[in-house]
Amino acid sequence: MVAMTRRRWLATLGLAPLAGAMTTEAAGTQQQQNTFESIPPRELLRRRHFPNSELVTHQGKKVHFYDDLIKDRKVVINFMYAKCEGICVPVTANLVKVQKLLKGRVGRDIFMYSITLKPEEDTPGVLKKYAQTFHVGPGWLFLTGRPSDIESLRRKLGFAYADPVEDADKSNHVGMLRFGNETFARWAACPGQAHADWIVISILSEVDGPTRTAMK
Repeated sequence: MVAMTRRRWLATLGLAPLAGAMTTEAAGTQQQQNTFESIPPRELLRRRHFPNSELVTHQGKKVHFYDDLIKDRKVVINFMYAKCEGICVPVTANLVKVQKLLKGRVGRDIFMYSITLKPEEDTPGVLKKYAQTFHVGPGWLFLTGRPSDIESLRRKLGFAYADPVEDADKSNHVGMLRFGNETFARWAACPGQAHADWIVISILSEVDGPTRTAMK
């Protein structure tokens, strides 16, 4: 997944499946195309975008990103940090609304993950207090880990700007949500400050796909 400018994020990535990015990446030489075509989309996405990095939850539990959090699951992912004076607070508050609108599905068949951009500051204890401040419900984990692993995840998941100066400023970080159904390799994104109702519709249309049923 290539780094993107803010304009491209807002104009295109909100509706583009993650798998579509892989198609673009595959449009190189014939040898590259043959290599990609020989690998199932789900496996290709795992290799390129879902490292099995060790993380720690706000509850102090060690987990592996792919095996424990992503594999066979429907997920919503964003990046944030606790002492953020920018978009972290409104995005987190908005996701609280999203969690409530999903009416019990979070923690049952949809899982939410907020990964800190400042692991050197955001210990599990700091993230636990942050989660308590927003009264987040079950099924929503706040995650920290080694800085190098967090940076790798951020880039592989597409939360990076093309401009290195803009990208280096964490207060100016991408306020997007990445969501998908790992089993069926269905992935998309949307702005984290969009209307909560619209975010829920976007998430369900992607993670449930043609089998989507109305929320009860």
